[in-house]
Amino acid sequence: MTDLALRPAVALVAALKKGEVGARELLDHYLARIERLNGALNAVVTLDVERARRAADAADTARTRGLAALGPLHGLPMTIKDTFETARLRTTAGATLLSGYVPGTDAAVVERVRAAGAVIFGKTNTPTYAADVQTYNPIFGITRNPWNRERTCGGSSGGSAVAIAAGLAGAEIGSDIGGSIRAPAHCCGIYGHKPTHGIVPSRGHIPGPPGTLAEYDLGVMGPLARSADDLALLLDVVAGPDAADAVGWRLDLPPPRRGALGDYRVAVWMDDPFCPVDAEVQSQGAAMVAALREAGVAVDERARPVDDLGVVHRLYEKLLWPILSGGMTPEEVAELARVSDATPPDDANLFDRFTRAVTLPARDWIAVDEERQRIRRGWADFFTRFDVLICPIWPVPAIAHDHGDTLLSRTIRVNGRERSYIELLVWAGLVTMALLPATQAPIGRTPAGLPVGFQIVGPYLEDRTTIDFARRLADVIGGYVPPPGV
Repeated sequence: MTDLALRPAVALVAALKKGEVGARELLDHYLARIERLNGALNAVVTLDVERARRAADAADTARTRGLAALGPLHGLPMTIKDTFETARLRTTAGATLLSGYVPGTDAAVVERVRAAGAVIFGKTNTPTYAADVQTYNPIFGITRNPWNRERTCGGSSGGSAVAIAAGLAGAEIGSDIGGSIRAPAHCCGIYGHKPTHGIVPSRGHIPGPPGTLAEYDLGVMGPLARSADDLALLLDVVAGPDAADAVGWRLDLPPPRRGALGDYRVAVWMDDPFCPVDAEVQSQGAAMVAALREAGVAVDERARPVDDLGVVHRLYEKLLWPILSGGMTPEEVAELARVSDATPPDDANLFDRFTRAVTLPARDWIAVDEERQRIRRGWADFFTRFDVLICPIWPVPAIAHDHGDTLLSRTIRVNGRERSYIELLVWAGLVTMALLPATQAPIGRTPAGLPVGFQIVGPYLEDRTTIDFARRLADVIGGYVPPPGV
């Protein structure tokens, strides 16, 4: 790998600290690559060149003159998903209503990467209000997969993943409620980390509406990068209580559970009748399992943290759909309530499940949450016997672009058969509804050359364990590989 832009963030930070490359030099290198590559990919949709150059020049001056202690990201050029409010920089969340919105303040994670010394120079594309698992919107259009431009890059942090895979930025921050960090990492062959829910503040993320202060259920903010070491570096920067909470609590994540790959107790869940996994994805998973066993890792392919994936997914839908309906008008919600009241309580119909979830009374949500907490207790028991669970994030590799109809009516093909598009949420929701950390790692490519990644799930608040396992897994199966032509 000869191009500096394709190196891991940890290597770039080390080179910047040693003076082997300047922040301005590295920033201009990324800008030149965007000029050359971004037109075909449409990952970076807004640039802030002059302000970024001034910040990079200041970073270089601080380093050469020893003016101040250097932060852990000092001088690193970064882009940020266009769902994060960024002071004095257009932030649209892919929504026409916000096409001219320029925030006055930074989101919490943007504050933190700036304070750590990063040079933020642009925003990356997302579906409208981050509400799809493909990346397209009426303002900026479609973001394309650098491995195959006819395929999706995933979503909703699709522009983020493409920027990292194609070497258009040093690091990225995305968000995830339905696999929105993990799925793009899978589609684009990079690393992503969904933190434990609540350890990274969401203040300044859209949705909710601009200025929202409340923390949402399920949703998290986390890094995308070219190595597991990068994820650890970035997580240390963005994790911790927001200012209002820091007066009373501190975050102290435990170290990785094991000190060597062969010491990890690993469970693998490769397939399930409720959400079948395509043979092309399973074959890459099988090769990963074989490599782990060759390395001396004990792998259990029968253990399960839950009894029924379908039951878990139905519960996840009840938690997810009300959040994703936040942009609906009162009139639209009232109409869904009317429809819901007129339909029988039958879980077979996806639209009926959607309408009932969106109009779920608060007292019924309390019962749903109690069921969720019982499932979380089952996960905790599972992790007394295993350190990590490895499973797919999507049942298929990156799909062809499909922006027709609604999410509820689209389909995908799994092993030659049509399945619901919503099945792209099933394996993500398994982990999301339990509020657990998951590190997405590239594990191989299909015969057609499409990346495949699996998620490494760990115990609550044991984010360092999943990232450490991803780091060690790369030693036996390889890690990030640049797409052709970048």
